[in-house]
Amino acid sequence: MNAVVYDRPRHFEVTEVPTPEPGPGEVRLRSSITGVCGTDLHIHEGGFFAAYPLTPGHEIVGVVDRLGPEVEDLQPGQRVAADNTVLCGRCDFCRRDQPLFCRNFYSLGVNGPGAFAEYVVVRAEKCFPVEDLPLDVAVMVEPTACAMHGMDVLNLRPGSDVLLFGAGPTGLVMAQLLVHGGAARMTVAAPTAFKLDLARSYGVDETVQVDRSDPPAAAARLKGMTEYGFDVVIDATGSAAVVEQCVSLTKDGGTVLVYGMSGEQDRVRFSPYEIFRRELTVKGSFAQTHCFDRSIAALRSGRVRTDGILTHRFGLTEFGSALEALRSDRSCLKPAIVPDGG
Repeated sequence: MNAVVYDRPRHFEVTEVPTPEPGPGEVRLRSSITGVCGTDLHIHEGGFFAAYPLTPGHEIVGVVDRLGPEVEDLQPGQRVAADNTVLCGRCDFCRRDQPLFCRNFYSLGVNGPGAFAEYVVVRAEKCFPVEDLPLDVAVMVEPTACAMHGMDVLNLRPGSDVLLFGAGPTGLVMAQLLVHGGAARMTVAAPTAFKLDLARSYGVDETVQVDRSDPPAAAARLKGMTEYGFDVVIDATGSAAVVEQCVSLTKDGGTVLVYGMSGEQDRVRFSPYEIFRRELTVKGSFAQTHCFDRSIAALRSGRVRTDGILTHRFGLTEFGSALEALRSDRSCLKPAIVPDGG
């Protein structure tokens, strides 16, 4: 089969590799569509605990092609979304019901073979049938699951005044979950007009177009929207300069959620006294486990809408173009790889 293969950071090729065979409890999927996200840019640079050689691709939708031994609940021909996380179940964190901190965390497309390939092997119990969802909706199951986990971490107090920086795919999904999950006012701040238009169409109350190259000026504009600050301020950009503005925009007793992924070497400056004196809470949200069922339910119900999010499709051999579009094409909100070019 053909697959994207990195032998080291920043160096990949689309090449012929052996077609994988499913083992006990596994299935082989023929890739239908795999989302490309900011994490893939970090992996390209060698970040996010990537292990090489590597075939990336963690937002997986495919058709069951072959069953391994001991698989009974799936049938060839079924279209599924696959949860890319594999947990050991035996380390201290797994045994204390904190699986996201599994010491042996195995993630397809990050430190295990992913779906930027014609075929990918996954655990059968990680497959969720999605025949009823269009492909451009099904490809958003994994990003929506990550936003679901962010909501779990945030534990939003109903009636909160919420500010979210960033209108990328998962930022737009999280904004919708917040709208339906108790925010009295939901504000999204981002630099790109068409993304803010999408946010408004999804039910966001306020949108503010900001210049990310000047975060202090953006913060000054947003401070004028409240008397004392926002109850919750969320960064979904991964920009350290934006994160640094979040504390000053948060009301006394409020919460900052770091949801976007920054680089491992990025640093921000907070005043410990300000955190102490104002009793602020700073939380982080990393990936997801066990959120796919709720993610699919939200997409099926229409509570989370995805129309307009998938903007670009690329064939497998165009993987480099997909990365470049995500990195620098301002018209690109979310690209995806469709191996057959469809």
